Amino acid sequence: MQGLEHFWTQADAVGRSVALLLLAMSVTAWVLVLWKGWLLRRAAADIARAVPAFWDAATLAEGQARVAAMDREQVLLPLLAAATAEPPRGTLEAAGQQEAQLTRRLRDALHHGLAHLQFGQVLLASIGSTAPFVGLFGTVWGIYHALAGIAAAGSLSIDKVSGPIGEALIMTAAGIAVAVPAVLAYNVFGKWVAACEAELEGFAHDLRQMVLDKLRGD
Repeated sequence: MQGLEHFWTQADAVGRSVALLLLAMSVTAWVLVLWKGWLLRRAAADIARAVPAFWDAATLAEGQARVAAMDREQVLLPLLAAATAEPPRGTLEAAGQQEAQLTRRLRDALHHGLAHLQFGQVLLASIGSTAPFVGLFGTVWGIYHALAGIAAAGSLSIDKVSGPIGEALIMTAAGIAVAVPAVLAYNVFGKWVAACEAELEGFAHDLRQMVLDKLRGD
């Protein structure tokens, strides 16, 4: 702790800015990790419960009511709304074939739901890939600042060199410490999002087939 305090007092504006940037990146990464972990677990659990409940319903209205009660992240309800919606009359969408209209609506609803689940992934990847370089820059700048101070003092010894350089290396360690959780979380969340995406695509495909069968029956 004393080493960190000494580093902070001896660092210049650039070194302190790098340290604050790493702190901000770490806080942002951990907020995203906790929030996305909670969101994706809840979304996956809702999908696992709501999809079977929908197909087990006796009527479409009953199925929609069941999904509405379980779909807390609103990733399934837009698909149901798209499957049952009617395009505005007099538009280019309404002029197309019903099958194409249905496919377009379901695709847009699916993309909207996936965007909600994928939110924050780019930021996690950016933090994980840039934090080590930010820390390395802080180390290089700290070493330069320390050597410049030693040169200005006019005296050179192992003690005077090893102390400031050792403190500067803290920035590299801090950059790695920020990057590792972000990278791990990005990889884990990517698998969770892919699993949810597969379930949503399957549900959208089944809805499309159900609506088309109904149209052909009519």
